[in-house]
Amino acid sequence: MSEENQNTEQNEKVENQAENAADQTETASAETEKTEEKQEPAPEEKIAALEAQVEELKKEALYKAAENDNWRKRMMQQKEEAVAYANASLLGDLLDSLDNFDRTIDAAKDAKDAKTIADGIKMINKSLVSMLESKYGLSSFGKEGDEFNPDEHEAIGRVEDEKVKKETLQQVYLKGYKLNGKIIRHAKVMVSVPKA
Repeated sequence: MSEENQNTEQNEKVENQAENAADQTETASAETEKTEEKQEPAPEEKIAALEAQVEELKKEALYKAAENDNWRKRMMQQKEEAVAYANASLLGDLLDSLDNFDRTIDAAKDAKDAKTIADGIKMINKSLVSMLESKYGLSSFGKEGDEFNPDEHEAIGRVEDEKVKKETLQQVYLKGYKLNGKIIRHAKVMVSVPKA
């Protein structure tokens, strides 16, 4: 073979190799583009995925709203029951005193001595007051001779008195009451004031 033929063959081989390399590059580029296209979803697919996500979030929100509503209703029902039966314990404790009053009334029918009836009523009063003080924190205030306190006492009238140096309770018409230290009823009193 002549040198010229060998050169031509070599050139053809190089050209063929270059063409093959170019073809492979084009094929690889086309495959890369296809892969990239496959990796990034189409806009319709994105929209569908987002709509599914929105629906899921809506379901979760509705579930939580229903759960909150049920909790609120339960709390309201429990509060109503607590208010309705708040005094059940106190009323149960008062039933003993009511029973004692019934017994006193029955005994009064046959009693010949009023002192016996008065003693029975005093005993009922003492046990009732003791129960209210010890169990419920109720305390009374306002005794004759106490110093007048406008925060605790309601003055129904005033009387001048030479013997007093400051305003004092001359007479107590109704005792005042505190529940755990808070006034629930002011004492209604007549006040003695120093003579001017």
